[in-house]
Order: sequence, then structure tokens, then C-alpha cells
Amino acid sequence: MLELGDLEDQLIQGNVVEVLKTIPDGVFDFGFTSPPYNLKNSTGNGMKDGRGGKWANAKLIQGYDGHGDSMPHDEYVAWQREVLTEIMRTLKDDGAFFYNHKWRVQGGIIQDRSDILEGFPVRQIIIWQRKGGINFNPGYFLPTYEVIYVIAKKNFRLEKGVNKWGDVWEITQDIKNPHPASFPLELAERVVQACPGDMVIDPFMGSGTTAVAAMKNGKHYCGIDLSETYLDLARKRIAHFEKFGNDSSLNE
Repeated sequence: MLELGDLEDQLIQGNVVEVLKTIPDGVFDFGFTSPPYNLKNSTGNGMKDGRGGKWANAKLIQGYDGHGDSMPHDEYVAWQREVLTEIMRTLKDDGAFFYNHKWRVQGGIIQDRSDILEGFPVRQIIIWQRKGGINFNPGYFLPTYEVIYVIAKKNFRLEKGVNKWGDVWEITQDIKNPHPASFPLELAERVVQACPGDMVIDPFMGSGTTAVAAMKNGKHYCGIDLSETYLDLARKRIAHFEKFGNDSSLNE
């Protein structure tokens, strides 16, 4: 099993579930992530069969580095539930996991990810109002938000004064990041600032946004990702922040 000293300010390459199983119970104060959305297993958006369609210029048309983002739905749900189970085990008794996901319409019916979250202690849903996007489907209005599920253990409490924040966060999407599905630094910072404790876990670390948010706020991080390519990007961002105190490395 990994010890706390092996986890603090570390990026770990590997299969997320396998890595999480090597981490002891109750070591993290809180967590934040946005997993792959399984977009290439979707009805009607042109990504599933590689035609492109409205996504022809999207980064995710090729999936992620090392992950095709096209699992059968039942397998995807089982995978995400296993990740959540391991994450909740590794959180302290007063910890919480902020789980960013996207609702979508499948076969004309909204898919709200309840099959993934069933049985987990979801305390609140935060709306991330990200704006933008294009909707080619005349059957429903343009989606302009994603959701963050606050999966909280019984003793979780927010930092002092944070409870006055609203549950709709208007934050512009990240468009400069070379990662195909990044979230903005401001979003990660808001989670980091809201949670007591100084150790955050991100099991889908990607380009290192959660790590930079933790560093900016004097906290520690642990990140896992399957892709060494993405972790190299994260290491570059972290090194840049350590040297210059800002996150402008994405603009270089």
C-alpha cells in the first residue's frame, strides 16, 4: 500500500482503479475531478462511428490518449461506480468528492447520470454555467451547463463563510488548454477554496488543473491519470507555477 508520503504532491500514471486500490483508507481531505464522459458512445452526435458530424473539429473525435471514450454504457457506469467507491474509501470521515459530469440526451431522453450516482451520498448539485456551444438538434434547447455532484460524507462541512455562495457557478470554459476536455482553473480553485483540509485527490488529473489550483491556495494534491502525455503537460504546468507563480505556461 502507498503511504501518505508517497502521495503528497505526486502524479501517478496508471489505471485509476488499480492505483486507487493501493491507497489506504481515509488519507484525502477532499477530491475533485471530471471523468471521461463516454461521448463516443452516444446517439446522434456523429462521434460514435467516427464520421465527425458536428464534432468534426472537436479534439475528442479521436478520444483521449490511451482511452477511446466509447465504452458500452453498462460497462462505463460500472467503471465510474468503482472509481467513486474507491475515492469515498480514501476520503477522511469529514471529506467530500466534487464530481463534475455532463447530462446529455440519449434516444430522446435525458441521461442525468443517476445510474452512476445511485446509492452514493449526494448532498447537493452545483450547476456549472459554462455558456457557449452549438446545438444541431431541434428537439431540445442548447445545453449551456454541466453539473458537479457534491458527494459528501456525514461530517463534511464547508470552509467558514463559504455556505453563502450560490449553487450556480458562472465560469467560462477553458479554451487554451491542449487537453481535449479540460475544465477551467477558476472552477478547480472554487472547489479547493470551499473545502477544509490541505490534501486533494483528482483521479483523472489530465493536464494538472486541480494540482495548480491546490498550489495556488497553499494545499497539496495527488493526481492519477492513464496518459503519460497528459501527466507530462501537468508536470510542465506545475514546474512553471513553482518557478513563476502563475499558470501562463498554457499560453507558451
